Amino acid sequence: MSKALVIVESPAKAKTISKYLGPDFEVKASVGHIKDLPKSQLGVDIDNDFTPEYEVIDGKGKVVADLRKASKEVDVIYLAPDPDREGEAIAWHIQEEIIKSKKPIFRVMFNEITQRGVTQAIAQPQPLNLKRYESQQARRILDRLVGYQISPLLWDKVKRGLSAGRVQSVAVRLVVEREQAIRAFKPEEYWNVDAELSAALPPAFRARLSRVDGKKADVRTAVGAEDVRQGIAGQTFLVRDLQKKERKRAPAPPFTTSKLQQEASRHFGFNAKRTMQTAQRLYEGVELGDEGAVGLITYMRTDSVRLSDDAITMARAYIAEKYGPAEVPAQPNVYKTKKGAQDAHEAIRPTSMDYPPERVKAFLSPDQAKLYTLVWRRFLACQMNPAIYDATSVDITAGPRFEFRATGSVLRAAGFEAVYRELTDETNEPEGTGEGEDAGDEARRLPAMAKGDALALVRLHTEQKFTKPPPRFTDATLVKELEEKGIGRPSTYASIIQVILDKEYVEKEKAGRFKPTELGEVVTELLVQNFPEILDVEFTAEMESRLDQVEEGTFDWKKLLHQFYGPFKATLTTAKESMRDIKREEIPTDVVCEKCNQHTMVIKWGKNGRFLGCSGYPECKNTKEYRTSDEGQIEVVKDELAGVDCPTCNAPMAVRNGRFGRFLACTRYPECKTTKPLDTGVTCPKCGKGQLVEKRSKKGQTFYSCSTFPACDHALWDRPIAEPCPNCEHAFLVERLKTGRGTRGKPLGVVCPSCDWVKQAAGGGPTAEGEDEADAE
Repeated sequence: MSKALVIVESPAKAKTISKYLGPDFEVKASVGHIKDLPKSQLGVDIDNDFTPEYEVIDGKGKVVADLRKASKEVDVIYLAPDPDREGEAIAWHIQEEIIKSKKPIFRVMFNEITQRGVTQAIAQPQPLNLKRYESQQARRILDRLVGYQISPLLWDKVKRGLSAGRVQSVAVRLVVEREQAIRAFKPEEYWNVDAELSAALPPAFRARLSRVDGKKADVRTAVGAEDVRQGIAGQTFLVRDLQKKERKRAPAPPFTTSKLQQEASRHFGFNAKRTMQTAQRLYEGVELGDEGAVGLITYMRTDSVRLSDDAITMARAYIAEKYGPAEVPAQPNVYKTKKGAQDAHEAIRPTSMDYPPERVKAFLSPDQAKLYTLVWRRFLACQMNPAIYDATSVDITAGPRFEFRATGSVLRAAGFEAVYRELTDETNEPEGTGEGEDAGDEARRLPAMAKGDALALVRLHTEQKFTKPPPRFTDATLVKELEEKGIGRPSTYASIIQVILDKEYVEKEKAGRFKPTELGEVVTELLVQNFPEILDVEFTAEMESRLDQVEEGTFDWKKLLHQFYGPFKATLTTAKESMRDIKREEIPTDVVCEKCNQHTMVIKWGKNGRFLGCSGYPECKNTKEYRTSDEGQIEVVKDELAGVDCPTCNAPMAVRNGRFGRFLACTRYPECKTTKPLDTGVTCPKCGKGQLVEKRSKKGQTFYSCSTFPACDHALWDRPIAEPCPNCEHAFLVERLKTGRGTRGKPLGVVCPSCDWVKQAAGGGPTAEGEDEADAE
């Protein structure tokens, strides 16, 4: 009989912990949550203080029975799910199911799955945390109240199967409002004026026009640029002022959850879900050959930048040995956790300096190796010296009216940048608006100059530019926005993003940027109009703050629910009467139906979005796709004939757009409803039986797969072209427009997937150009 039973939520975690605890402990996994609110009903007794009605999750009966049996055969029980709110809920529900064993039950929390971390946690057991559980329970009930009462309304007003969420709907709103800002954006013209100059000694350098007549330069037109050119003609360029300063760049703090997600997106193109799944495995333990399973990083759901004294000590010792004592600051770098952050756990860091990336890389998957290296380098960097630059700023006059500025810097001491440098997101700042300073000046070399020196004008460069709209969100910038606005918590960012993708409220473009779907925009518009408080960013952030207060024991969870539900119920009642009925709505147009020539077409809503339908329905069932012009005019989209006949009725088939991408449909629809996948004309190279056909993934990305799927699972991202390679005689070419998974450094354009031969365009260059993008998912 084992002395103790340890229950964790993950089989992988159980395997690692078993190695550290030895034969006196039995370690079992609950495999996640064992109880939840029922799927088929609200499951919350609103009239009885919002009492939840939990039930064992379908398929978890055997797990629960096994835990009950094991609990009767030991002397003491340790509940050790993840050290956060969700983990606390799992622990409470397990306790409810095994409490009849009448054995002592304790809570232990592993911040790291190492010998030290596990033995210390077991040696310091705690009671279960009721307030943390109540906070999770309040969040679960809030989400259920919103989701299960707004979603049926959307089913009735828009279409079945839709869902609304207290947090997910606000995230969709962010994406929708960004898209609206992009559409409303009016580009403004501006001109950069750069003087290419030379001093007594090389190199030549560029300086940007910074001031005209004592005011900040603001050149908006070609005429204005030409006026500058003429005004400068014949003027002498003189160094008016020269300043040299030492600049220090401090290292970034160690990783929090959101920062890890952002940097993994910037460096590797990982989405938030991919990052968290990879981090989970690194935390729970990875098999390292003869050493067995080892937890390589600390707990990965945290918004604290705090490090333990032991962690700082081991980092400083490693830095001194690896990079030299001079790279270790006199005092440890200490980082302040932002106000309102949960500080229960350390920042994300390696558990030991005994496992440098190069030592364990052979045992890790490619994703694990990338993410572990990122965590390792960020952790070391945060305890190193700052990077030191010699920065030079030169102000140059060209006659009495014009002033230019050149800036440059030289790295004097790499400091932490020898190990790690944080990447940044693009901004919406027009180039050259910072008093003549450019991005990227750090690497610019300037010649030796002194105040009063005359400079020679080599050439004057003028360049037309336009301000750019705010960019669509990437995984990194959407997580950053959620964090900054207080929407969700570290443990929820990945799931929020995954849900809005799965529900098809947003989609990802090939460049990995989020764009709202028509469905997402329609649902957001309805929710903002009818549930303004639920969709309010500040209200959602305030609810997160309240949930934190419940966990801290300063706010009652039932009071929170009562305060929320009263106004929500009233709003819900009003919305049932006043919400627009999109499903049954018909918007008239002046487009005449070409089939019956008797009625005009109306805009209707269907399962694939808006379309034109004959107002004479059901007598005339004609439908058409349409687009709205920039002037707001309705334009019928003419069917693209595919050049093949319908196998059923011999009518021409046309290319149509559907939920899962383009397909062929009979032009006699709805009389004939025959459809076919869009064939590329290329035989599947794997099975030789099917054809490669065009499809679209759940995330909106076009790909090409075998028509015999699932019998053959061959698929590729690049569009196949039915043309053999003249170099190696491969059966077909592909149109590779952007780099993706497995194509780093390979040529772009129409290329051979076998030998990378590139088809040259008429002008002599490749047929397509592109920039690196995130790995296709």
